[in-house]
Amino acid sequence: MRAILHILTAVAVIGLAFWAYRENYATQQALSEADKLHANIRAAHARLAVLKAEWAYQNRPDRLRDLAEINFERLGLLPLHPDQFGRVDEVPYPAAPLLPITNPVDVSSAAADEDPL
Repeated sequence: MRAILHILTAVAVIGLAFWAYRENYATQQALSEADKLHANIRAAHARLAVLKAEWAYQNRPDRLRDLAEINFERLGLLPLHPDQFGRVDEVPYPAAPLLPITNPVDVSSAAADEDPL
């Protein structure tokens, strides 16, 4: 009986060792994939920073002004002036929505039921 217990224990230890070995490699692979994803995210952030810098460079006011002057014949763009903008108090905001009517009272039938003086 003791021999069977020793054999079962040895099989259980071997099984657990095999399971731990597989889990170790699965964990290492997951960590490797996570590192690759982090590297991709860092590269995307770097590309985004470059694109933002290029956008800011292309949208310089003096450059846009020169382009508007060069292409005036074709586009008809005029320079902006402060008096071309409206004030905040001139903006028509939408009216606040009315509250929903719950439990309406029919006054027309109530007035018809009453006797006049």
